[in-house]
Amino acid sequence: MPEQPPYLRIADVLRQRIASGEWQPGDRLPSRARFAEEYDVGDNVVRRAQEHLISQGLLEGRAGSGTYVAEPRARLRMVRSLAREKRGGSPFRADMAALGRAGTWEHRTEAKVPAPEDIARRLGIEAGALTVRTAYEFLGNGKPVQLSTSWEPYDLTGGTLIVLPEGGPYAGKGVVERMAAIGITISHAVEQPEPRTATTEEAHLLGVQRGALVTAIERTYYAEDGRPVETADIVVPAAHCEIVYEIPINRP
Repeated sequence: MPEQPPYLRIADVLRQRIASGEWQPGDRLPSRARFAEEYDVGDNVVRRAQEHLISQGLLEGRAGSGTYVAEPRARLRMVRSLAREKRGGSPFRADMAALGRAGTWEHRTEAKVPAPEDIARRLGIEAGALTVRTAYEFLGNGKPVQLSTSWEPYDLTGGTLIVLPEGGPYAGKGVVERMAAIGITISHAVEQPEPRTATTEEAHLLGVQRGALVTAIERTYYAEDGRPVETADIVVPAAHCEIVYEIPINRP
C-alpha cells in the first residue's frame, strides 16, 4: 500500500488528540509553527492537515485569529418558500427563529457601482449602469450560515428612502417589503441553484475549507410588470446546510 500523505498523518494525530479531550470545543489550537516543529514537518503540511479537519467540521478557522476546535453543529434545513416572503421584517431572521436560532448579519453597501455585464443582463439594464451593491454575511447564533451579494438598479431606488438596504426606516427589511414602500409590488422570484466549490474568500467567511462544496443560488425578484428589481448571488455551505424548496399548489 502507498504511504499515507504527511498531511493526513498529522490530521489523524490532531483528531486523536481532540478525541482524547486534550482540546475542548471552542479551544484555540497552538500555532502551525509549533505543530510543524513538534512533528518535524513543514508549515504547509500542518495547514493542509488543518484544512482537511475543517472540511470535516472538526476544526474551524477564524480569519486573523487562528484555528479552533469546532462546536458541534447540526446541519440546518433551510426552506426556500413563498411563505418566507409574506412575513413582516427580515425573512432570514424569521427563518432562523423557526429553527430556534438568532439570525443576525453583517453588511457592506456601496452606492453607484457600475453593473458588470452578467448583473446588467439579470437586471435588464445596460452594462455599466449604476447599481447599489450590498454584500452580506448571515449568521445563525453567531455561526456563518450563508453569504449574499445583492444588486439593485440605482435608477429605481436612488433618491428614495430605500436606496440603502441597511439604512433608513426600512433597514433590515426584506426586498418585497422595501420595494412596496416605493409603490413596487413584487410578483415572483426566480432562483437557480448550482453546486460548486468555495473560493478562498468564501471559505474564510463561511468557516469551511477552500474548495469545499457550496450551493450557489442566483436569485432575481420581478415586479408585477415583469421588471427585474433586484438580483443576488447567495452562497450556502453544503456541509452545514441543506436547502429544501417548498412549492405551493394552486387548487382547481
